[in-house]
Amino acid sequence: MAGATVVPALAIGQQLQAKQQRPKKGIVVKANQSRFNEKTVISGNCPNDIKVSTKDTNGNLSVFTYNGNVKGGPPLHIHPYQDEMFFILDGDFLFQVGEDQHRLTTGDTIFLPRNVPHTFAQLTDKGQVFFLFQPSGKIEEFFRAAGDSKANLNPKLFDDHDIHIVGPPLKY
Repeated sequence: MAGATVVPALAIGQQLQAKQQRPKKGIVVKANQSRFNEKTVISGNCPNDIKVSTKDTNGNLSVFTYNGNVKGGPPLHIHPYQDEMFFILDGDFLFQVGEDQHRLTTGDTIFLPRNVPHTFAQLTDKGQVFFLFQPSGKIEEFFRAAGDSKANLNPKLFDDHDIHIVGPPLKY
């Protein structure tokens, strides 16, 4: 009887894999460039460059670099459907994950699990991070919308992209 249930499960898994389109070649994105030659800017002059897009991974992963020229960071928020990871390339950052705070500097990594309130603040005048979301969710669309010069960074914009504000930015 157990074998009878395994065969349909394998068939469903193969059907799902067959529907997913993956690149047939590697993807190279040069330094200071973005995957589709677009830069999304959150505040001031702080671009997020898409390095690996949700379009490349069927929504399984989005990878970015951030070049911050402004101290501070986003409000305390939750991603209900995505895990997030940051690798600090340059600068000093303060992260809050749940009730815990962590000061990170060049070479440090932090993992932020879904459904856990978190935020960060860039403490230095300049900072650079490599960060990713898994799965992608609506994060690329959020950065595009937030980067629109007409965008109003209000709770509705966050909520519309499955990011829920639960508190203020960090005080540092």
